Amino acid sequence: MDRKTARKRAQELVGRMTLEEKASQLRYDAPAIERLGIPAYNWWNEALHGVARAGTATMFPQAIGLAAAFDEGLMEEVGRCIAQEGRAKYNEQSARGDRDIYKGLTFWSPNVNIFRDPRWGRGHETYGEDPTLTSRLAVGFIKGVQGEGEYLQAAACAKHLAAHSGPEAQRHGFDAQVSPKDLEETYLPAFEACVKEGRVEAVMGAYNRVNGEACCASPFLQEKLREEWGFEGHFVSDCGAIKDFHENHGVTGRPEESVKLALENGCDVNCGCTYQKILNAVEEGILEERYVTESCVRLFTTRFLLGMFDKTEYDGLGQLDVETGEHLALSQRAAQESMVLLKNSGLLPLDLDRLGVIGVIGPNADSRAALVGNYHGTASRYITVLEGIQDAAGEAGVRVLYSQGCHLFAQAAESLSAGEYIDRLAEARAVAEHSDVVVLVVGLDETLEGEEGDAGNAYASGDKRDLHLPAAQEKLMETVLGCGKPVVVVNMTGSAVDLRYAQEKAGAVLQAWYPGPRGGRALADILFGRVSPSGKLPVTFYRGLDDLPEFTDYGMEGRTYRFYKGEPLYPFGYGLTYGGCRAVEAACAGAGPDALRLRVTVRNDGRETEDVLQVYVKDEDSSCAPVNPVLAGFRRVRLGRGEARVVEVPLPGRCFTTVDEAGVRALRGKRFTFYAGFSQPDGRSAQLCGTAPVEVEVQLP
Repeated sequence: MDRKTARKRAQELVGRMTLEEKASQLRYDAPAIERLGIPAYNWWNEALHGVARAGTATMFPQAIGLAAAFDEGLMEEVGRCIAQEGRAKYNEQSARGDRDIYKGLTFWSPNVNIFRDPRWGRGHETYGEDPTLTSRLAVGFIKGVQGEGEYLQAAACAKHLAAHSGPEAQRHGFDAQVSPKDLEETYLPAFEACVKEGRVEAVMGAYNRVNGEACCASPFLQEKLREEWGFEGHFVSDCGAIKDFHENHGVTGRPEESVKLALENGCDVNCGCTYQKILNAVEEGILEERYVTESCVRLFTTRFLLGMFDKTEYDGLGQLDVETGEHLALSQRAAQESMVLLKNSGLLPLDLDRLGVIGVIGPNADSRAALVGNYHGTASRYITVLEGIQDAAGEAGVRVLYSQGCHLFAQAAESLSAGEYIDRLAEARAVAEHSDVVVLVVGLDETLEGEEGDAGNAYASGDKRDLHLPAAQEKLMETVLGCGKPVVVVNMTGSAVDLRYAQEKAGAVLQAWYPGPRGGRALADILFGRVSPSGKLPVTFYRGLDDLPEFTDYGMEGRTYRFYKGEPLYPFGYGLTYGGCRAVEAACAGAGPDALRLRVTVRNDGRETEDVLQVYVKDEDSSCAPVNPVLAGFRRVRLGRGEARVVEVPLPGRCFTTVDEAGVRALRGKRFTFYAGFSQPDGRSAQLCGTAPVEVEVQLP
């Protein structure tokens, strides 16, 4: 159904409603209007990396892990799977009268905020620190979710507009001061791509203010959305954000004024309870009914586009379409693509034919929580790292020893234990000393990095205080790496942590993120060489916080790979494989900045592997350009041993533009240097990879 038809039907239906009925439909938990044949509908559903909080569904790696795959096609497949399962669950549940929260077809995903600071607890919900990577992956995800049928298969929602990335503890009253340049260059591009290219059906506003305006009632942001970008869908508040107007931001004095501010500035759905005051505001004469009517029309336009009042091509989906073999295989493939090999001194892949005993140590080795991240659903089966190794080793007759090593963050695994951090160390030493190789699995989980209100811990409302692992784990790492055995350190976090000691002492270091319920099997496939690792870092791993700006500073200078002037531990875009891929030469083809493409000859001198070809650009003329080359495009490729191939990477016209201090994006330079290879064109990447990208000079007429 086209939007024009859906809106016309919505206008007709809403025109038959009373003011009270229209107001009721602007709540996230909209009640039924039986006289009009309208069933109850709850707008709140989550699908960050699988249908969440609604029972069994296929779960994928956390969003930051999906980002590490650098794979647009994969994101579309993941989105399509999520929508099919969401529609199947909706069909089954609504047929049985269950229209509760998390049971609808409006998914409040993806999160396209920029992961600008490694301390932010919700950063693992995003696609990393780069606007181009975030845009490309988000558009793929949205297209997969919404589909190409007569009706939307489900409705995606880009969140949280805008400039939202901590601190979590301050988000309800925080005012992010952002320059016009940083808004246009960093914080808004992904939302623009979601609207213009993805045709996303919904956008969610953030809790915070931006330059004084509350994000869920911002004239500036609404003008961007609806006037400049042509957004035609509906806008939803984050949960409780409208209440923050009067309780925390102080931009209004009471709930009725908050209702007026929100509705007059385009917020259609209130996740929260403040819109219960709509009738009061209209009766007082401070809110015109036409704003209520328009929001209601927008919402019913979405419901008609979803086919909620018609028969659709999705009506046959049901319980047998949830967690299918095909979907589980996709989840495992996503986990394999997401894992990033940070160091390998030749230890990996492990040869099971040459091993007698493998030691598995660490608080995340047998943790289900470390598999799933946050905003997760329920899998019917979980395979932890320990279980994945046990399964693979058992087939080869290799023994596996295990020790938890320490608690995830507490001083002792057992509360009555004497001393600090030592009640599992002796066992960990024993396991290490009796093993031929040790897999040490450290990291965090959603209890240590997450959302304010969801993370009940001492780590500042889900944010990290620093880049250190908990002290118990640092003590364990020091102990195990001091045992003289070859050690693979596996880090399961959703963000950058300090891995300097592991980089110095371990034989191999692997970033596994929160890889999903089948993550243990995917990791075992990589450890034992069944699959070559191919993920790339979507964030910079810094050596520490000393040279980063304050967490509350939303200026981009000195942040992320585009503006950071120091030497990182592991750069954005970095990741090793078991192959030997390199770019041999590159040339530019096409005419004009809107039709150029880079033709790159790539070669693999190692074993068969997938890898990610990356293209970065530096404007050599414009003083407005970021200090470092920036990502212009990427392509995931598979190369056999000794295989050479020419790969084309389109160069969007946008990559030739720069943004000035007034926030104006324009084509300013004529001379550009493009770098094509399997990493960034920085010195640290060249040092770690042993190879560097090739360069191409482009002169525009």
